[in-house]
Amino acid sequence: MTTCLLIQPIHHKGIDVLRSAGIEVREASAPGMDVVSEEIVGCDAAITRNAGLNRAAMDAAPTLRVLGNHGIGTDPVDVTYATEIGLPIVFTPYGNVQSVAELVVSHMLAIARRVREADRAVRSDNYGYRYSRDFVELQGKTLAIIGFGRIGRRTAEIAKAAFDMRIIAYSPRQDAADIAAAGAEKMDDLAEVLAAADVVSLHLPLTPETRGMLNRERLGQMKPGSMLINTARGALVDPAALIAALDSGHLRGAAMDVFEVEPLPAAHPFVKEDRLLLSPHIGGATEECLERTALQTAYQVIEVLAGRRPEHLVNPTVWEKRRQ
Repeated sequence: MTTCLLIQPIHHKGIDVLRSAGIEVREASAPGMDVVSEEIVGCDAAITRNAGLNRAAMDAAPTLRVLGNHGIGTDPVDVTYATEIGLPIVFTPYGNVQSVAELVVSHMLAIARRVREADRAVRSDNYGYRYSRDFVELQGKTLAIIGFGRIGRRTAEIAKAAFDMRIIAYSPRQDAADIAAAGAEKMDDLAEVLAAADVVSLHLPLTPETRGMLNRERLGQMKPGSMLINTARGALVDPAALIAALDSGHLRGAAMDVFEVEPLPAAHPFVKEDRLLLSPHIGGATEECLERTALQTAYQVIEVLAGRRPEHLVNPTVWEKRRQ
């Protein structure tokens, strides 16, 4: 029987689709690559989320014919090695767009209106917190989208429609006319973008060039009293530099939904930083998104196993030389 290993849980509707196609579904007992390397043996397919799949696990499964990447980001997967050994990787570039964009907006609102702090104030009998004059509107403010891809574009649409925000975009590979057609203004100097924005939202993949790009210098270039929202990749931001920018009062606040190491260690300095809003990588964790992404992943895994080219391949050059 054809077997698919779920390295991490997916929505039950995706599992139902796989089983209806005659595929046996197994769930890994843990997402660590040492465990996966043992439990992936003999499998024809695997589906992973943010755990990825490394070289050792791929080598442990010479029968593996497809890897389903549940989501957009593929940096935890050794894509280079998968391509080298002829392993197609499918992914879902549209599945989480709406959910992540909505989370960005919710984080902006939470920081602007001090939602967490207000909740704490009421619970500690500090009703006078309402007179602190520490609340601002988003209406008419400037939002900088760093990486004007699908999620960045949707975030911009919501912010513009809901709050009439001015949208500026730093996205060197995107055409200025295309960005303008989406109601945004392309800017090519990152320092100027950071200095002009009331809110900076990150929407970049993690690459050697983007790792740690929001460092002490770049955070210092941000407008005093501005906000930073990161729902992309944790390693885009230098942790020590972010804490320093918050503690000094240079930034009004920041929100991190993603971290370089997940789960975030309990002793991480972020945990004690009061001006930092933390969430456990919930950008794509809505019921609607989880169902949509699981179904898209499952259907594409089935397509590959049936010998049909799927709609979204991370490594399209592998298709003609793929494992059979």
